[in-house]
Amino acid sequence: MTDTLTKERRSWTMSRIHSRDTKPELIVRRYLFSRGLRFRVNVKRLPGHPDIVLSKYNALIEVRGCFWHRHPDCKVATTPKSHVKFWKEKFRRNVKRDALHEEQWAEEGWRVFIVWECELKPSVRAATLDNLYDGIVADATARPAAYGEGEDDGSGMLEAAEDPQEINHENN
Repeated sequence: MTDTLTKERRSWTMSRIHSRDTKPELIVRRYLFSRGLRFRVNVKRLPGHPDIVLSKYNALIEVRGCFWHRHPDCKVATTPKSHVKFWKEKFRRNVKRDALHEEQWAEEGWRVFIVWECELKPSVRAATLDNLYDGIVADATARPAAYGEGEDDGSGMLEAAEDPQEINHENN
């Protein structure tokens, strides 16, 4: 199938795709806020700048587009018919980067929640968001592992403390 848009129109359309404050991300953020959860957005101190960080619950949420992040078995995760080699490489890099960030977050002690764009369709949205909320608050005693607490090793990142009570407060 050939592209039905002109090169200029396709370029304009693609330029409107943003990596933050997407409609699915805003749906999740509004829901969490309405349920009383407070969070930070795109925290630069964490690898990959996760979409939503709930330090109180030691949780990160990534809201992913099915097309760009290759949601397995999703009908939206198609590959364009033109420039196939380019797209396959692009998608491979995205998936590899996602896996690396998930691994880094887990090593730092974060609980990672992934919400796929197709899970926010109106027919399944309420169930998806309720399950997400339940998963986040399931361990209400969770403490931050890497954001805002821990020991500074000079790299600009904070090391996770095994027990929040063991944090070394030298200048008190």
